[in-house]
Amino acid sequence: MTLNARAARLLLAFAFALCGLPAYAQKFEPQVGQAGKDVIWVPTPDEVVERMLTMAQLQPGEIHFDLGAGDGKIAIAAAKKGARATGIEYNPDMVKYANAKAQEAGVAGVGPGKAVIRQADIFATDFSSANVITLYLLPTLNMRLRPQILAMKPGTRIVSHSFSMEDWDADEISVVDGRRVYFWMVPATVQGAWTLDLGSAKTELAFEQHFQKINGTVAVGNVQAGLREPYLRGPQIAFAYVDNGGVRREFTGTVNGRQMSGDFRDDKGNAGKWSAAKR
Repeated sequence: MTLNARAARLLLAFAFALCGLPAYAQKFEPQVGQAGKDVIWVPTPDEVVERMLTMAQLQPGEIHFDLGAGDGKIAIAAAKKGARATGIEYNPDMVKYANAKAQEAGVAGVGPGKAVIRQADIFATDFSSANVITLYLLPTLNMRLRPQILAMKPGTRIVSHSFSMEDWDADEISVVDGRRVYFWMVPATVQGAWTLDLGSAKTELAFEQHFQKINGTVAVGNVQAGLREPYLRGPQIAFAYVDNGGVRREFTGTVNGRQMSGDFRDDKGNAGKWSAAKR
């Protein structure tokens, strides 16, 4: 290398430093449509990012994972809302670029209000601690992730730009300038037979479940009464039934693994506590 060439390299590096970004971030510019491990890179518009995080009702201090983070803009936006944001990106150049963007935005690091982009495979990443997960992947990748997502803590919020999860119906679909955004809340698992304890009596309760949609029956004397308005949202459950005397009983509660419990009341003015254990 000639002296002039070395001098030119040093001046160029100095110029990059004055710009506030590392040299690699200035050299590498992501291109729309560039190939990745499983997808091509297409940035999410700012207004879609904002709607995604709004749908998730992301709160300060919550743990956020963006799977397939690209340039890091979703993780950075989450950090600006006070979240502990982690982006998972396979392309090492994009990882460096995204972390430089986080540094430029003043949110680089680990902790509340911070974002870090990690170089990793989303299918080999443990994101089970997340309160919120954001996605902009392909439908096939969403479906590969779905079993892992459904095994997460009930109440975990999932938001996907553009692509659904097939027969797992979204809890909400928003449209932002023609772009669809899907929202789900991971439901508790209630499928099967339970023993319902009303304090003074026990009876049989059974649920059928298709993701967050449930129905079922309760034993009322020699009748299997159908449940009315069964509802499941994350760990929260509600249902009602009419007993053999024509009295409607309404139940609300929380599912905790193989146990659930809460409050009940009926249209005669009676109220109390209930619990149920899975058989």
